[in-house]
Amino acid sequence: MSQIRITKKFSFETGHALYGYDGKCKNVHGHSYKLNVTVIGTPISDQNHVKFGMVIDFTDLKKIVKEEIVDVFDHATVFNKNTPHVDLAKELKDRGHTVLLVDYQPTSEMMVIDFAEKIKQRLPENISLHSLKLQETESSFAQWFASDNE
Repeated sequence: MSQIRITKKFSFETGHALYGYDGKCKNVHGHSYKLNVTVIGTPISDQNHVKFGMVIDFTDLKKIVKEEIVDVFDHATVFNKNTPHVDLAKELKDRGHTVLLVDYQPTSEMMVIDFAEKIKQRLPENISLHSLKLQETESSFAQWFASDNE
């Protein structure tokens, strides 16, 4: 049977600052991110299976991405853990804000790599992550493709 790609779209609001950057993005600011998650697999051919004809139930894909990405990053502020903003991060946390300290510069490029690893670990064995598109603004986005990372 044919391999089929399916895509689910997500959105979340996240703040960040780029440590050491030489432009405006060194300042704390935020984006309305849009994330397209595309997986590939063979539709279930067993007519008696409750998910007959599906590669993966969109509800199951939504659960994975929500738990790993959206629920974690939505309305959070993300800093590189080596940033001098660590004092600000601690103060924000102490005031009840959600702050994530990550091992990377929180650019769209590095976030999409992080997201790919998290999603791949949760997919069923017969489903592969094909690609991610993380849109930071209306005209700017980063893409991750499995074929580029084999």
